[in-house]
Amino acid sequence: MKVAIVGASGAVGQEFLRVLAEQEFPIDELRLFGSARSAGRTYEFRGKEYTVKELTHNEEDFDGIDFAFTSAGAGVSKEYAPVITARGALMIDNSSAFRMDADVPLVVPEVNGDDAFNAPRGIIANPNCTTIQMVVALKPVNDLSPIRRVHVASYQAASGAGASAMAELEQQYRDLAEGKEPKVEKFAYQLAYNVIPHIDVFQDNGYTKEEMKMFNETKKIMHAPGLDVSAMCVRVPVMRAHSEAIWVETERALELDEVRAAFEKAEGLVVIDNPAEKQYPMPLFTAGKDPVYVGRLRKDLSNPNGLTFWVVGDQIKKGAALNAVQIAQYILKHRR
Repeated sequence: MKVAIVGASGAVGQEFLRVLAEQEFPIDELRLFGSARSAGRTYEFRGKEYTVKELTHNEEDFDGIDFAFTSAGAGVSKEYAPVITARGALMIDNSSAFRMDADVPLVVPEVNGDDAFNAPRGIIANPNCTTIQMVVALKPVNDLSPIRRVHVASYQAASGAGASAMAELEQQYRDLAEGKEPKVEKFAYQLAYNVIPHIDVFQDNGYTKEEMKMFNETKKIMHAPGLDVSAMCVRVPVMRAHSEAIWVETERALELDEVRAAFEKAEGLVVIDNPAEKQYPMPLFTAGKDPVYVGRLRKDLSNPNGLTFWVVGDQIKKGAALNAVQIAQYILKHRR
């Protein structure tokens, strides 16, 4: 089994290395690629040192590769996809480059794993982090009764903007504690002691690109073009792990006991829901963990067919690297 990581020095690239090790993914040969700036860096994996090679248009670099995990931005993915896939490698891409392409499957293994076997271009897209954790929770509800519409408000950690954004948040707190003016580069405004209702660029309809990703990707993953989705995405001063408040309307009214039972049986989902003991998912306790966590399950008081619940997941793990590795695992387990 030969594996490549493109964007190996980035936050998600480093998470790929950790997740591949944790998951004991079978690897006989590992190749790391990055920009000219990161070329030459070395990283340890399973007791061996690997050197990052500059990504070029040389197809031979990917000769014999089975899976290429890519997380170097949409521009890089679009430019180098023909190079990466030319000799048979399956590219599992973490960028937004191909997510809505009709001939590229958009996969969350717990929801639509079999879509991974229909990848005519040799590319599988990893969904947006907020979409991934939401659809893992939506799937068991939808299996009970088809979901008509979803409203979601996300509370997204600094890590969603990369390692440098996390460092900026930490530095802002230090600067403010010392009476200094905090530096603002990664976000539209100071994130420390603040929340920012703005993630990615605004579109003509008033929604941001991040919010429209949730709108479009959820429909594709769940094979539900008529599903209504409306999102509000907010950046919060949390280091790692995104949270979401979700309201759904189903075709028939569902009882809480049957929904809770479905959550508890669902793959990749952990229920933490005991309000009497103040037990519910929080980023503080879910950062670095593999599953998606759900709690605060209750009836929507405004809709007889409505439910509302709270979902938390580590967006670098399940929202990025882990989901991509799980796609490869699903293929190896279920390939025909």
